[in-house]
Amino acid sequence: MGSEGKNIQKKLRFLCLHGFRTSGEILKKQLVTKWPESVLERLDLVFVDASFPCRGKSEVEGIFDPPYYEWFQFNKEFTEYENFDECLAYIEDCMLKHGPFDGLLGFSQGAILSAALPGLQAKGVALKKVPKLNVLIIIGGAKFRNQSVAENAYSSPTQCPSLHFLGETDFLKQYGVELLESFAEPLVIHHPKGHTIPRFDEDGLKSMLSFLERMQNEVSGMEKQ
Repeated sequence: MGSEGKNIQKKLRFLCLHGFRTSGEILKKQLVTKWPESVLERLDLVFVDASFPCRGKSEVEGIFDPPYYEWFQFNKEFTEYENFDECLAYIEDCMLKHGPFDGLLGFSQGAILSAALPGLQAKGVALKKVPKLNVLIIIGGAKFRNQSVAENAYSSPTQCPSLHFLGETDFLKQYGVELLESFAEPLVIHHPKGHTIPRFDEDGLKSMLSFLERMQNEVSGMEKQ
């Protein structure tokens, strides 16, 4: 019923990037069980597994079944990365294979990547073969700390419209707040939980639906030009 009438706009299509040492299937389960139909019916979500099999223990062992994957590897300070260029190429391949996409939805390691990719794309160092990203949904995100990556990703405010979820008890919250400074007009939904896919309270749901409707209208307008 909800998809009739005023909701006839094309669904927003997102490539979904999961967290460190989890999987596309795990992110799908988290979103589908926590987000209401009123949100999900507006989204066309494509879930892929990250570029590399998990190289160590996963935090979700015993909660979600394997296999687990990671997008790239990093040192303790998160300043040096291994297989980062391969990761970017893999994401572009996924976009070419499954796209076109309106934007990216990312959680944790996937959110850090998603938030950086519009800047990297604008600088011509990533996603050269795919259309410009038009919208982001960032859940539990942060900035890259590697200087060369950061200079390309955040040197000028990202114009791509973005929605950011910040958890009150998320260990990455302060870094998620810092990330907001890199966006021209970020919209924030606060939730009381930690580093997780959140459920919506009434105000959060209103903000989410309003954001998605605005993005649907903007993307539809671009396609008509």
